[in-house]
Amino acid sequence: MPFWHALIAEWEKSWQLAGITPLPRITLTPADQKGTLTLNIFPLLKAFRGDAQKAAEAVLQPLTGIATAEVIKGFVNITFTPDFWRAFLSAVQSAPQAGYTHLSFGQGQRLMIEYPSPNTNKPLHLGHLRNLCIGESVSRLWERGGATVVRANLVNDRGIHISKSMLGWKKFFAPATPQTTGKKGDHFVGDCYVAFEKAYKAEVDALIAQGMPEEEALVKAPLFQEAQALLQAWEAGDPETLALWREMNGWVYEGFEATFQRLGVRFDRTYYESETYLLGKKIVEAGLAEGIFYREADGSVWADLTDEGLGKKILLRRDGTSVYITQDLGLPT
Repeated sequence: MPFWHALIAEWEKSWQLAGITPLPRITLTPADQKGTLTLNIFPLLKAFRGDAQKAAEAVLQPLTGIATAEVIKGFVNITFTPDFWRAFLSAVQSAPQAGYTHLSFGQGQRLMIEYPSPNTNKPLHLGHLRNLCIGESVSRLWERGGATVVRANLVNDRGIHISKSMLGWKKFFAPATPQTTGKKGDHFVGDCYVAFEKAYKAEVDALIAQGMPEEEALVKAPLFQEAQALLQAWEAGDPETLALWREMNGWVYEGFEATFQRLGVRFDRTYYESETYLLGKKIVEAGLAEGIFYREADGSVWADLTDEGLGKKILLRRDGTSVYITQDLGLPT
C-alpha cells in the first residue's frame, strides 16, 4: 500500500474533527510541479467563498510534517520535512508486515560496486560526491535485496597530475604541511596543484607569445618538463621522489577519509593504480611483441581501434611512462 494511503486515513480524521467538509481529494503531485502530494480543495471553495488561500490554511492547520505548501488555484502542492521522512522510514523499518521491506531480488548474488575513483592531486569535487551518493545508494539497495556487496574504491594515485601537485609543493609551498597551515590534507594538496597549473599556464602563454605553436608550448614549458622528469624519477623508483609521493598522498588520504566518514561511506577493498600500472605495462609490452599494438617513430606505443570506431589510443608515452588506459589494462588482472 503506498505510504500516502495511511496518511490520508489520519488526515481525514483530523479534518472531520476540525469540521472540514467535503474532504479534500489527495493525489501524487504532477511531475512538472514541485511537491510530493497534491490536495484538491476545489470542493471546499464554496464554503470559503472562493478564497483558495483560506481554504488551504484550514486544510493544512491540523497537519504536521509539512515543509512547503504552494496554492495553485484549487490545488495545494505539499512537501514534507526531513523529520517527517525520518519518522516514516523508521516506521517502515519496524513494520515489515506492511510489505515495504520484503526484498529478495539480490538473494544469493555477490557483486562488486566500484566508486568514486578519486585522484590524489586534489580534493573530492562535486562529481565525486555525486558518485559517492549513487554508489553507496546502489550498494545499500542491493544489500537490502539480499545480495553480498563488495564496495571498492580505485584510487588514481600516480601519473603526471600527481607529479604536478608534488612539483607545486616543492616550488611554491615547501616546507608547509596541512598541519602547519591548519588545512584539510586533500585541500592543501589541491592548492599545490592549482599553483602549479597557474604558473604552467603563464609559461605556456609566454612561449605562444614568442611564436611557438600551442601544442609544442604545452610540452616544452619548463614546468611541464620538470613534472615529466619527476614522473620518470617516480617510475624509476627514486627514493626521494617516492618519499615525497607517499607523504603527500598520505595527506590526501586523511582528507578523503574525513569526507567518507562524514557521509557514512565505507569501502571493503581499495585498489591503487600505482599497484596496477606495472601489470598494464607488461600487457602493453606483450601486445607490442605480438603485433597487437604498434610503436610510433617517437617511441610512443599505441592501439589502433579504428575498426571498432574508437580511433587510436596511446598506451605508453614516448618517454615510456604510462597513461590512464595503461593502468586500466592492469586492474582486471
